[in-house]
Amino acid sequence: MQPNPKDNHLLAALPLAEWERWQKALEPVQLTLGEVLYESGVALTQVFFPTTSIVSLLYGFEDGASSEIAVVGNEGLVGISLFMGGGSTPSRAVVRNAGQAFRVPATFLKQEFSSSSPVLHLLLRYTQALITQMTQTSVCNRHHSLDQQLCRWLLLTLDRVQSNELVLTQELIAGMLGVRREGVSEAAANLRKAGLIRYRRGHITVSDRAGLELRTCECYAVVKKEYERLLPPGTAR
Repeated sequence: MQPNPKDNHLLAALPLAEWERWQKALEPVQLTLGEVLYESGVALTQVFFPTTSIVSLLYGFEDGASSEIAVVGNEGLVGISLFMGGGSTPSRAVVRNAGQAFRVPATFLKQEFSSSSPVLHLLLRYTQALITQMTQTSVCNRHHSLDQQLCRWLLLTLDRVQSNELVLTQELIAGMLGVRREGVSEAAANLRKAGLIRYRRGHITVSDRAGLELRTCECYAVVKKEYERLLPPGTAR
């Protein structure tokens, strides 16, 4: 099937005049699991708009450990520092669900951000939603149980894929949450006993999404509502 850039919600929201310019600049790419889209402190040269892929924004520590600060899928873009004026960021972007995306050069995005009011306001609203996700992730990791964190993490992932089956290892989840693998194993076992998920090596199937939403903390709802408020379906104005 031919990749469709309008499977990305931001690209789908572009008004017609903007879309005619953008579709000439968009380049389809296949992102592979574990691929690094940018490293900490390195100047960004392009921006990615995932359609079927998911990208983790990670903060790395001096001892080599890392923790996920946000997740980006078909709702957004990877590389906000380009149009926010920073040029680089202390985080790194790593593909955690392989799939398709589209990319545009940094020069094109900067020009569009500076010259098109609909693009500027659309990208700023997305940035506010992403900052909300980052803030809530920090709060959740500090104040809520690992069970609740895992539920939130699974729900955010489900929102960005077209299936209730996720290709994930417990090692990967532990790395994303910044916790020990044994803790993830225990939390996953609790969710399985409650009938919310099924698990076999490398695959998690969510069998009761409503149950996950009841079990998680308020952090998931805060993030979801903010995305829906700032980025409602339709064409950007």
